[in-house]
Amino acid sequence: MIIDAQIHVWKAETPDRPWRSPVAHLPEPFGYEDLLRLMQESGVDRAVLVPPGWEGGRSDFALEGAARHPDRFAVMGRIPLGNAANAVKLARWREPFGMLGVRVAFQKKDAWAQLTDGTTDWLWPAAEAARLPIMLFAPGQVDTVAEIARAHPKLPIIFDHMGLLREKDDAAVRVIESIIPLADLPNMHVKVTSVPFYSTEPYPYRNLHDVLARLIRAFGPRRAFWGTDITRIWSLCTYRQCVTLFTEDLPFLSAGDLDWIMGRGLAECLRWPLAH
Repeated sequence: MIIDAQIHVWKAETPDRPWRSPVAHLPEPFGYEDLLRLMQESGVDRAVLVPPGWEGGRSDFALEGAARHPDRFAVMGRIPLGNAANAVKLARWREPFGMLGVRVAFQKKDAWAQLTDGTTDWLWPAAEAARLPIMLFAPGQVDTVAEIARAHPKLPIIFDHMGLLREKDDAAVRVIESIIPLADLPNMHVKVTSVPFYSTEPYPYRNLHDVLARLIRAFGPRRAFWGTDITRIWSLCTYRQCVTLFTEDLPFLSAGDLDWIMGRGLAECLRWPLAH
C-alpha cells in the first residue's frame, strides 16, 4: 500500500470562490480526478488531500474528492485559528466522510507569532482530546514545536516537509539535521515530502541521501511518512520518480522499512484503515 502524505487539489478562482492568494503551484486548477489518473499511472494507492493555502480556509473540494473516491482519498482539513470557540468543532471533526485530522501552516515569519502569542493555545489541547492528528508546517520553529509536543504528549504531530521551506543542498541538510532531535518525542512524526525541491542535483538527489538516512533512522520507519506535494515539484521530476526514489534508490531502506514509510505508518497515525 502506497499512500502519498500530501497533495493539494483546487478549483479555479471565481467571483463566488475567491482565493486568499493569487499564486498557486500550477497555472491551471488541479483536481482530484487529475490526481487519480496520475496515481493510477504511477502505482500510488491513496493520497491525503490537503486544501491549499491560496484557496483560504476551504476543505469542501477535498472532501468532495474523498466522498467520490473513498478508497483513494482522505483529507486533513483547515480550521480558522483566530477564534478559540472553534475548539468545539474538533470534537466532531471526523464526522464529514474522509476527514481525518487538521493541517495548520505557519510558513511565513509574520505567522510564527501565532504559535506563541496565545492564538493557537486552544488548538493543541482540543485536538489532543479529540484524538486528532495535526499536520504542522512551521519551518524554523523546531524549539516551539518541541514545546507543544511535550505539553501534549497524546497529540500526534506530523512535522511537514522535514522542517524545510525553500532551502536547497547543504542548507537543506542543515535544516533536516536540526529537526532530528524531535524524534526523541514519541508523538512527533515527520513528513518526508518534496525531496526533489531541496536538491539542485538530478534524480536521485544523492546529496540528500545521507541526511535522509539519518532522519529516518532517528524517527524510525513507523514515524517517517513518504509523500510528494507533487504540484510543488511538477517541473522537477515525474510522479513515478517520486515513488522510485524511495522504493529503488535509497539502499538503506529495507522492504520492511518501505512498508511503513510508503503508507502503513501514515495510515496508522491517521487512523485510516488499510482494509475496508
